Amino acid sequence: MTLKKIAWAVLCAALCLAGCKQKPAADPEDASKFAYAPEVNEVEVITLQRQTFPMQLVANGKLSAAQRSALYFRESGQLVEVPVQNGSAVARGAVLARLDDTEQRAALETARIDLERTRLEFYDVLAGLGYAARDTASVPAEVLDLAGIRSGYTAARGSYAKAQRALDGTVLRAPFAGKVADLTLKKWDRTGSDPFCTLISDGTYDVAFSALESEYGFLERGQAVRVTPFGSETTVAGRIKTINPTIDKNGQIAVTATIPGGRGLLDGMNVKVVVDRNEPRQLVVPKSAVVIRDGLEVLFRYRDGKAEWVYVHTLRANSESYAVTANTDRGATLEEGDQVIVSGNLNLADGSRVVVKQ
Repeated sequence: MTLKKIAWAVLCAALCLAGCKQKPAADPEDASKFAYAPEVNEVEVITLQRQTFPMQLVANGKLSAAQRSALYFRESGQLVEVPVQNGSAVARGAVLARLDDTEQRAALETARIDLERTRLEFYDVLAGLGYAARDTASVPAEVLDLAGIRSGYTAARGSYAKAQRALDGTVLRAPFAGKVADLTLKKWDRTGSDPFCTLISDGTYDVAFSALESEYGFLERGQAVRVTPFGSETTVAGRIKTINPTIDKNGQIAVTATIPGGRGLLDGMNVKVVVDRNEPRQLVVPKSAVVIRDGLEVLFRYRDGKAEWVYVHTLRANSESYAVTANTDRGATLEEGDQVIVSGNLNLADGSRVVVKQ
């Protein structure tokens, strides 16, 4: 055997001996890295207690002046004076406009003359019946009536009163104190069948809004409301004035509240209406505590490091909280003093391990 072959054989033998040596044992720490570690969810909890629950009904409403009237002239005519404009504040009895009264004054003068003529004839009739002229105190009522009809005096008095009323009708006056609105005519225009203007008393406003049929028991006359115009932070307090005791075709109930005027409020303004009512001794949880599982409402009770699934009913709701009770049809129980999970509950299941966030 040559020297080269001998060296090659020695090398192969050495490699075989190295491959036959025993491998070192695996590190126990490395093995534990592959073991399953159950997930522990971090949650926040509250202690359940009975408390007063502030209920809220939120609706959209519309303002209307509590005293509002469309004003008309009795007859059409040409305007000769319009001393007001939209937004003018007027006192009760203030002149809003005048029509040309030439014809009415002439008619009144004719009626006056006719009244004086028939008055003389009236006295002549009384004298013919044996009564002293102009002494009507002792004349029986039936005789006075007869003399008035025969002389034409009764008809003339009626004509004069009608002419006086027509003249008075050429002046439009404010029936109450308020502000002028919807005025479109100006001096020398002719009035027609449409209202001359609208008079609004903005000292008090009515707020009309609707409630659902299911909310009828929540409402009562005199109940407090808060009204906020859209786009404003101003809130005005008021009270419910009327509740219509019938349900319309949309399943809603018409409600009217009253609020004081001012503060930038306007007739026809759209507003948000919030009706508050306190329900005593309710189990109250934040809305975040209630989640949906299998189409039902549940919350999770914290006990001994685990989350317990509890079926519930939400009895009342406001913008932040629910008033809840246990769903006894599902065998659930819920008591004052229970610890309820209020955050970190979105992915929990019954029996999930949890740790309370510090």
